Amino acid sequence: MFQEETMQYNNGYEQDVYMSQVEEWDRDLLLDPAWEKQQRKTFTAWCNSHLRKAGTQIENIEEDFRNGLKLMLLLEVISGERLPKPDRGKMRFHKIANVNKALEYITSKGVKLVSIGAEEIVDGNLKMTLGMIWTIILRFAIQDISVEETSAKEGLLLWCQRKTAPYRNVNVQNFHCSWKDGLAFCALIHRHRPDLIDYAKLNKDDPIGNLNLALEVAEKHLDIPKMLDAEDIVNTPKPDERAIMTYVSCFYHAFAGAEQAETAANRICKVLGVNQENEKLMEDYERLASELLEWIRRTQPWLENRVPETTMMSMRRKLEDFRDYRRMHKPPKVQEKCQLEISFNTLQTKLRISNRPAFMPSEGKMVSDITAAWQCLEQAERGYEDWLLNEIRRLERLDHLAEKFRQKAATHEKWAEGKDQLLLQRDYESATLTQLRALLRKHEAFESDLAAHQDRVEQIAAIAQELNELDYHDSAIINEHCQKICDQWDQMGTLTQKRREALERTDKLLETIDQLFLEFAKRSAPFNNWLEGAIEDLQDMFMVHSVDEIQSLISAHDQFKATLPEADGERQAILGIYSEVQKITQSYGITISLSNPYTNLTPADLGLKWDKVKKLVPQRDGSLQEELNRQNSNERLRRQFAAQSNIIGPWIQCRMEEVAGHSADQGASLEDQMGQLKQFEAVIINYKPNIDKLEGDHQSIQENLIFDNKYTNYTMEHVRVGWEALLTSIARTINEVETQILTRDSKGISQQQLNDYRHSFTHFDRKKKGGMETDDFRACLISMGYDLGETEFARIMHLVDPNGTGLVTFQSFVDFMTRETGETDTAEQVMASFKILAADKPYILLEELRRELPPEQADYCIARMPLYNGPDGVPGALDYLAFSSALYGESDL
Repeated sequence: MFQEETMQYNNGYEQDVYMSQVEEWDRDLLLDPAWEKQQRKTFTAWCNSHLRKAGTQIENIEEDFRNGLKLMLLLEVISGERLPKPDRGKMRFHKIANVNKALEYITSKGVKLVSIGAEEIVDGNLKMTLGMIWTIILRFAIQDISVEETSAKEGLLLWCQRKTAPYRNVNVQNFHCSWKDGLAFCALIHRHRPDLIDYAKLNKDDPIGNLNLALEVAEKHLDIPKMLDAEDIVNTPKPDERAIMTYVSCFYHAFAGAEQAETAANRICKVLGVNQENEKLMEDYERLASELLEWIRRTQPWLENRVPETTMMSMRRKLEDFRDYRRMHKPPKVQEKCQLEISFNTLQTKLRISNRPAFMPSEGKMVSDITAAWQCLEQAERGYEDWLLNEIRRLERLDHLAEKFRQKAATHEKWAEGKDQLLLQRDYESATLTQLRALLRKHEAFESDLAAHQDRVEQIAAIAQELNELDYHDSAIINEHCQKICDQWDQMGTLTQKRREALERTDKLLETIDQLFLEFAKRSAPFNNWLEGAIEDLQDMFMVHSVDEIQSLISAHDQFKATLPEADGERQAILGIYSEVQKITQSYGITISLSNPYTNLTPADLGLKWDKVKKLVPQRDGSLQEELNRQNSNERLRRQFAAQSNIIGPWIQCRMEEVAGHSADQGASLEDQMGQLKQFEAVIINYKPNIDKLEGDHQSIQENLIFDNKYTNYTMEHVRVGWEALLTSIARTINEVETQILTRDSKGISQQQLNDYRHSFTHFDRKKKGGMETDDFRACLISMGYDLGETEFARIMHLVDPNGTGLVTFQSFVDFMTRETGETDTAEQVMASFKILAADKPYILLEELRRELPPEQADYCIARMPLYNGPDGVPGALDYLAFSSALYGESDL
C-alpha cells in the first residue's frame, strides 16, 4: 500500500538532475482515439500522485519521460528503492541509457516487457509510453491485490463486487461499461465513508453528475486525484479498461484498512451460509423421505392383494395396471430413492467437512428404514406378474373347459331326450312275435348305443371335476347340470335293464326277425356314432400355444380326411342293406310298414349327418389354417423380442462392468473421471429408447398371450432389473466422485494427495472389503510415520470408527488425514470473527449485524442468536458466543 500523504522526497541524488528540462523532440503525430485520451489523462494523474511526493510532476506524459530522469524518479518513489545514478548529459544516448536503467529495474521485478524499448520512449512514442506506464501500474499498484484467493485484476474485480453488492442499480462485471453511470464509484465511497455521499438521492439517469460527484469527493476527501473525465466516460461506448482499473485501484489502496472487518464478516457469512444450506438439505430429505414412504405404504397392499378375478377382462385389466405401474409409476420412485440416498450422503459429508454434528432423520426415515420398506415393496412385487399371467391362463382354460362342457352336455341331452319314455313303454305286451323280436333287437341296438355314449358321460363328469379343481366361478351351476345328467344316466341304465328283463321273458315268443333290418341297425348305429363323433370333433374348439401344436392338429385332421373314402364305402354298404330290404319287400309283396323295428335311424339321417361332415371339413381346414397363421405371427414376435433382448441384455451387462471399471480407475483426475462418467451417463440415458421399444414388443407378446420364448434367456423382467441397476450404479458412482471432489476442495488437498491416500488405503485393504480392519489401519498409520501408543490409537479409532464396526472406510481415512494436516473453521474462529465485528465487545448489536453482513445472513443470525445476559449488556445486545457454540454442536466452550 502506498502512502498517500505528501512528503519531501530525497534519495541522495541532486533534484535538479531529474528536474532539468529536456530538449524538444519532433515526432510524427499519433491518432488520438478515446481510449488513448482517457489513458493519457489517467496515467498522467496517477504518475503525478506519486511524483508530487518528490516535489515534481509531469505535464505531457510522452514528452516528460523522454530523458528517463522522471521515469527513474517515479520508480524510486513507488518502490522505495534506489536506482543506479542517472546520466547527466542531454544527448540522445544519455537519454536512452537512463530509460534503459528504468526498464532494467522493471524487468528485475519479474515484469516481462513486450515490444517496449528505450528508443520508442526517447522518441516520444505515446502508445509505447502508455504501455510502459500501464505495466508499472500493474506491477506496483494492482498485482499485490488479493481478495479471497484471487489476485491482481480478478482480485480487484471481486473486491469491487463484494463492496457494491448491496447497492441498487450497481452490477460490477468488468472495468469498462459497469462504471459508466458513476453509481459504482459512488457506492465504493458510500460503503466506506457514508458521511461523504447520500447514495439514496443519486439518479441512475444522471451519469455525468454521478461521475463528477464521485471524482470531486475522492479528490477532496480521499486524496485521490481526478484521473478521469466524466464526459469522456459517458460518451465513449466502451470506456478504457486500463484507465478505469488504475483509478479503481486507488480506491482499493485508500480503503484497504477496512479489509479486516470485511474478512471477519465474510467468515461469518461463509459459516452461516453453510448452516443454511445444510438445514435446507435436511428439510428436503425429510420431505422426500416422507413422500417416498407414503407411496410405498399405499402401493404395497395393492401388490400383496392376490385375490383372483372371475373374468378374463378383469384379470387383463389388472395386468395392464401392473404394466403401467412398472413403466410409469415405479421408475420415478427408483430415481427418488437413489437421489434420497445421494442427498443423505452429500449432507453427511458436508456436515462432517464443516465440523457439524451428523444429521439424524426423524424416526422411521433413516436410509436403512427406506431401504427396508423398499425391499418389502419389491418382495410384494416379486411374482405378482407371474401370478397375473397364471391366473389369465387358468381363466382361459376354465372358459375353454366350460364351453366344452356345455357342448358335450347339449349333445348328450339331445341324444338322451325322450329315451326314458321309450324305455317305459309296454308295447311288447301287444306286439306280435315278429314285433316282439323286433323290439328285442331294437333294445339290443339301444344298449349298444347306450354303451357308446358311456364315454361321453364320463367325459362330461371329468370336465366338471376339472372345473371344480380349478375353482371355476360358476362351478355350482356346472355341478348341478352334471348331477342332473348323471342321475338321468343312472335312471336310464336302470330302465334299460328292466326292459331287457321283460323282453327276455317273452323272448320264447319271438321267432322271427328281419335279419336285414337287424344288420342295418347294427351297422348303422356305430356308423352313426362315428358320424356324431366326427361332427363333434370337427366342431370341437382347440387351444394351442405353438406352431408345432397346430401342425399336430392339422396332421391329425389330414389323417381324418384320409379315412373319409373308407367311411363313404361303409355308408354305401349300410344304404345297400336298406335297399336290399326294399327289394325283398317288393319281390315278395310284403305290405307291412318299412320302418325298421330295430333302430330309429334312417338313411336320410345318415345322409344329413354325412352332408354335415362334408360341410364341416373345409370349415375345419380354414380354422386350422387361420390358427397356423396366428401361431406363425406369434413366432415372429418371439424372434423379434429375442433379437432385441439378446442385444440389450449383454449391452447392459457390459455397461455395468464399465461403470465398475470407472470406479476402480484412479489414474485420471477426479474432474476427468466426473467428465467421463457424465458422458457415460448420457450414453446410457440415450439408450433408453431401445428399452422402450423392447417394452412395446413385450406388450405385443403379452397381448397375444405368448407365455414362452425358446429363442432367448432374457425376460422383460431381467432387462428391467438390469436397467434399473445400471441407472443406480452410474448415479452412485457419480455421487462417490462428487463426494471425493467436495472432500478434496473443502480440505484443500491436491489431486496427488488424494491419489496417494487412495493408494495407501487400497494397499492395506487386504481383504478388499471396502474398508481397512483395525490391524491393517494400525499398520497403515505406522507406515506413514505415526508413533502409536494404545491410548493414542484408541483415540484415533474413536474418530474414524465411532460406531465400532471394526472397519475404517476410505472417507473416514481421508477425513482423518486431512484433519491431521489441514485447517477447518472452528467455533473459536467464528467467535473471533464476531468479536471483530462487535469491536471487541462480548456482545453484538442488531445494527452492527445489519451493517456488516448481507441481509439474508443478518436475518439468520438475528432469528437464532440469544439475548446477551451479561452485566455489561445494553438493550438489544445479542450473545454471539452462545450462537457460535451452537453452530458446532458444543454446549460450552
